[in-house]
Amino acid sequence: MNLQLPARAPTPGMARITKIAVMAVGGQGGGVLTSWIESLARSQGYMVQATSVAGVAQRTGATIYYIEMAPAAEAAPVFALAPSAGDVDILIAAEMMEVGRAIQRGFVTPDRTTLIGSTHRALAVSEKTVPGDGIAKSQEVQAAAEIAAQRLILADMEGLAVGQGSVISASLFGALAAADILPFTRQSFEDAIRAGGKGVEPSLRAFAAGFDAAKTGPAQSNITPRETAPNRMVGPARLLRKWEVLQTRARAFPAPVANMAQRGLEKVVNFQDCAYGQMYLDQLDPIIARDGEQNDWLLSIEAAKYVSNAMAYDDIIRVADLKSRAPRVKRIRDEMNVRDGQVMQVTEFFHPRAAEITGMMPAAMGARWEADPKKMDRLDRWFGKGRRLRTDGLFAFFVLHTLGGLKNYRLRTRRHQVEMDHLQNWLERSLSYCDTDYALSVELLRCRRLIKGYSDTHARGLGKFDTVMNAAEILHGRDDAAEWIARLREAALQDPDGRALDGAIRTVRSFV
Repeated sequence: MNLQLPARAPTPGMARITKIAVMAVGGQGGGVLTSWIESLARSQGYMVQATSVAGVAQRTGATIYYIEMAPAAEAAPVFALAPSAGDVDILIAAEMMEVGRAIQRGFVTPDRTTLIGSTHRALAVSEKTVPGDGIAKSQEVQAAAEIAAQRLILADMEGLAVGQGSVISASLFGALAAADILPFTRQSFEDAIRAGGKGVEPSLRAFAAGFDAAKTGPAQSNITPRETAPNRMVGPARLLRKWEVLQTRARAFPAPVANMAQRGLEKVVNFQDCAYGQMYLDQLDPIIARDGEQNDWLLSIEAAKYVSNAMAYDDIIRVADLKSRAPRVKRIRDEMNVRDGQVMQVTEFFHPRAAEITGMMPAAMGARWEADPKKMDRLDRWFGKGRRLRTDGLFAFFVLHTLGGLKNYRLRTRRHQVEMDHLQNWLERSLSYCDTDYALSVELLRCRRLIKGYSDTHARGLGKFDTVMNAAEILHGRDDAAEWIARLREAALQDPDGRALDGAIRTVRSFV
């Protein structure tokens, strides 16, 4: 039975309320955007209420800012404190996944909601912690937005704002003005920015860029990748001559292999030196000799990629080198929008395990310490709590710069000895199946992808790598051995704890 209820008479003023929700994470200027909208509405004689529901933490929890406005009238409107599903006129999302979350929460509906969003990505913690590719697909979010919204305006609002020396709130405000939803002139929007009194000129430029982007046409699914020039080696002439010799040798490889080999060569030379690059090419020669055009040189291409990754491992020297390089400092300053005359403080967190400390010792000494549980426990007590270093100061930066300059010592360390032994063992095991199961050898070479990072991250990856490599002994001889190794590797990349891999390994063991 259907019960028909009488229609409820509207509360005076309710029908004219415009409801705007802004979804942003820390640092994206959602509060500034909200204050501009509030100031704009008040300047035009509107009654306004603005609230916010803060996220869990900066860069992890999204804050929802909510604005309701209505023309001034004798009967004061009744404003809500938070948005409700199906009851939002304008949804502004400061990042592509915020667009998706807004849709999931029901704030975007095809009968009324204008959705304004930025196509750029600020990766969530959950995306960064996945061992493999955990980045959510922007294309899927856009497809959902095209269905969910009555009107959709998408552009790289972050890129537009940064290009004008401002922040994304200004370009989003410009897009809101261009949408022609609010009954206010462009001049009144710009006056709201001027009334703020801070960063007015850059904000107005970013406002204009966002306004123009919203007016120019249909939504763009992705930012067009920028053309990047190939890296150019710099250094003394004698070293550049050695580098050219190595490049010539790499270019002489079969064409499908040469491109990847040149990239790998650049990586290992940047990691160490030209002599190390020669060692890299020496590793590839016997693999290429066993390969052939009939297999599209797939074994050699994968070897060129993953041998370079194995040789350019992450040790304390590499981490310190990367953290103390000038381009990194410039990148941080650019990301933080630091201007001339402003002071930027940078704190680096280091948490080396005992293995990282012994890895820095001479090879023989490090091996002795690793074999002594008491000494390893002592190192854990000394270094296990982690360290925070203010690298904007002279002392901490000098420590990092000194560590990063120990490349000449690196090849004598215990860590280097361990990595080279592991490299040879991995290649021997992977190539041992080459004559009987070419595809299996290729998949085993690809398993090197599981090892990355340093400290605990490296240890977890190494454990998963060993688990998948050992499974080859069970799978060898099966027609689908290569397929199962690929499945195991993808399972290992699904989560940091290895739960998916454990389930897949149980399936493989049931084959015996």
